Amino acid sequence: MFSTETNQNLLPVTDILFKQKKAKGLSFEKLGGLLGRDEVAVAAIFYGQAHASPDDIKKLAEVLELNEVVVANDLGGFPDRGRTLDMPPREPLIYRLYEIIQNYGLAYKAVLNEKFGDGIMSAIAFSTKVEKETDDKGVEWAVITLRGYHILDSKEVDAREEPDDFADI
Repeated sequence: MFSTETNQNLLPVTDILFKQKKAKGLSFEKLGGLLGRDEVAVAAIFYGQAHASPDDIKKLAEVLELNEVVVANDLGGFPDRGRTLDMPPREPLIYRLYEIIQNYGLAYKAVLNEKFGDGIMSAIAFSTKVEKETDDKGVEWAVITLRGYHILDSKEVDAREEPDDFADI
């Protein structure tokens, strides 16, 4: 866990949230179930990297037995995304994710362009999940899914309709 002692870019409430999560013996998966959110989204909320709705704030405060106003003070605004880590990252797991993008980023772009046309994958209309998979030899594998709405280059936008509902994203 990163803390405000080692990273001044984190919100003051981050340490409090992690302390209470540990004291209550809760996982992000359990908190996600209670909030109706994915476990990665809840972890991102803890770090101030995802938007917390008023309902998220209320439920987090209830479950973690925290003052709702204190939680809302840090999590109630818009996230200041992307400022919590040094680049390149020094934490080994996060560096491996960075390395994946360094090594496969252009390949992802080429394949996405072939499948969807010129554009980008949204990190706003986006969801992600982490799963654990065990193969037939008992070896554990991490499976990370990234799901983002594909946004066409502005010249191509008029040719396609946007989805009616981003609720599932």
